[in-house]
Amino acid sequence: MPTHENSSRRGFLRTAAYGTAAIAAPAVLAGCATQPAAPKARVAVVGGGWGGMGAARALVGENAGIEVTLVETNGRFMSCPMSTHFIAGHAPETQFQFGYDGLDRLGIRRITATVVDIDRAKKALVLGDGRRVDYDFLVLSPGIEYMEDAVAGYAQARALAPVGFRAFEQAAVKQQFDKFLAEGGEFVVTVPAQPYRCPPAPYERAFLLAELVKARRVKGKIIVLDENAAPMPPPISPAIMEAYNERYRGVTEYIPQAKLQAIDAGSRTIRTSVGDFKFSACNTVLPMRAPALIRKAGLGERWAAVKLPTFQSAADESIYVIGDSAGVPLPKSGHLAFETGSRVAAHIAGRVRGAPAAAPTGPADLPNAICWGWVARTEAFAINVGASLPAGGPPKLAFKVDPRGNAASGKGAHEWADTMWKAMLG
Repeated sequence: MPTHENSSRRGFLRTAAYGTAAIAAPAVLAGCATQPAAPKARVAVVGGGWGGMGAARALVGENAGIEVTLVETNGRFMSCPMSTHFIAGHAPETQFQFGYDGLDRLGIRRITATVVDIDRAKKALVLGDGRRVDYDFLVLSPGIEYMEDAVAGYAQARALAPVGFRAFEQAAVKQQFDKFLAEGGEFVVTVPAQPYRCPPAPYERAFLLAELVKARRVKGKIIVLDENAAPMPPPISPAIMEAYNERYRGVTEYIPQAKLQAIDAGSRTIRTSVGDFKFSACNTVLPMRAPALIRKAGLGERWAAVKLPTFQSAADESIYVIGDSAGVPLPKSGHLAFETGSRVAAHIAGRVRGAPAAAPTGPADLPNAICWGWVARTEAFAINVGASLPAGGPPKLAFKVDPRGNAASGKGAHEWADTMWKAMLG
C-alpha cells in the first residue's frame, strides 16, 4: 500500500484506541451517583455484534441521559472477522471469543434473549420468552440469515456443506477443512452473487486451505464456484486473481459464472449453471438476506429499507437499521457496522437533546470500511473504502486496495483487529 494509506490506517487505529477511553469515562463518573436521574430516553439495541456494540457504547459515551438496553441471543461475542485463522487451524477458537463484561461495566442493561417480534405501535420488543422491552428509539443490528430455500436439497446437505458466516458456526467449516486435509479429494467453495457478508471471505478460506495443501502435499484440489463473472467488488479482483493464478496455480481452480442451484447429499454433488461438481468436502456460501424479524416488522424484504445518511428505517423514524441487515450499497463489513453504530448513536443523542437537524451543505459523509483479505497465514491485502452521498444521488464509493497480499498488511490486520475488539469490548 502507498505510504499515505498506511498512515491513514494507523491514524484510525490511534483514534479508535482513544475513543475507547472517551466512551468509558462518562460511565465511570455516572457510577458514582447515588440517585441517578430518570432517563431522558430509552434506546434498545438488538444484536451484540460489531454494529450493536458500536451503537451501545457510543450511546453511553454521548452522556445524553439515555438508558441503553442491549438484547443479544448469545451470552458471549465471537468475531467473524479474523476467524478464518481458526478454521485453518492457526489459532484456537477462544482467541476470537470475548465476554460482554466491558459493556456491563458501562451500565448497559444487557439481556440474553432472542427478539421474535417488534410491536411498533407500542414501541416494544417481544422476546422469545414473552417478555417485552420498551423503547423510545430502536437500533437493529441483527446480522444476516441464509437463503437456504434458494438451493434445492440444501436442508438435507446442511451438515456436509456448512456456511459458517455467523458467530459460533465456524467449527463446522473447520471440520470440512480437517477432513479434506486428512483425505484429499475435491474441496468445493461456492460464492454467491453480491450482496453478502464480507466479500473477500470465501476466497480467503480457499487460499488458507490451499496454503495448507501445498505445505502438507495433500492429494487434492480446491474448486471455487463463483456466481459472479469475477471476484466482487471489482477493486478486490486483482489481488484475488493474483493469488489464484500465481501463488496457488495447480492447487486451486476458479470457475466464474457458476450459480449454485442444488446439492445432492447422497452423491456429494453440487449442481451449478455451468455443470455438476463432485466434492469430498465443502463450504457453501449461500445467498443471504436480513433476518426474518425485519420482514415480520414490515421494515423491508430481502434487506431493511433505510434512509441515508441517517440509517433510519424508511417505515419508522424511531427505528435505525445498521450493519449487514441494512439495504444500502455499502460493504457488509464489521468495521463499517461499528462506525455506523457510532454515527447512529450521535444522531439519536441529538434528537434526545432536541438539537435541530443540520442543513445539508454538500455531499454527506458516510461510514467508511476497513477490511482485509487473507491469501496466506501471514499475508493479506488491505481494503479501504470511503463513501459519500451526493445530494439527490446514490452513494459514491472510493476503494484503495493492495494489488496483492503482503506481510505488512497481514501485520496491520492483526493490529486493526486488536484495536477494534478493545474499542467494542473494553
